[in-house]
Amino acid sequence: MRFPRFVEAVSRRSELPTEQAATIARATLQTLAERVTGDEADDLAAQLPDELSGYLAAPAGDGGPTGGAVEFVYRVADRAGVDPAVAEVGARAVLATLREAVTVGEFSDLVAQLPKGFDAMVDPIPRPPYGG
Repeated sequence: MRFPRFVEAVSRRSELPTEQAATIARATLQTLAERVTGDEADDLAAQLPDELSGYLAAPAGDGGPTGGAVEFVYRVADRAGVDPAVAEVGARAVLATLREAVTVGEFSDLVAQLPKGFDAMVDPIPRPPYGG
């Protein structure tokens, strides 16, 4: 998925203007990079367009900030310069768009590294059908 299509999908899901959706997408990816291991950020970045993957560069130091979904939303809001309610809507849209843009396995790996409070921000990952 190319960057303009990614941002367009975030904008459509969040009902935010395209420019604001792009800003929130960048802020969300930067904040996600603080929450996951460097290897996971690299794996996720490898499946995203270059314009987005650069925002997943692992920050210097060991481990990112702790805290749950609320702190995450406030960090995104601060980075994007928006109200926390707008940041939450945007971050949910970014996560939903990421779910479409990367493989199921990669998205599962990402979600596995997020604190439990993120369950409400991420739609359930469908299970593969069983049977034969």
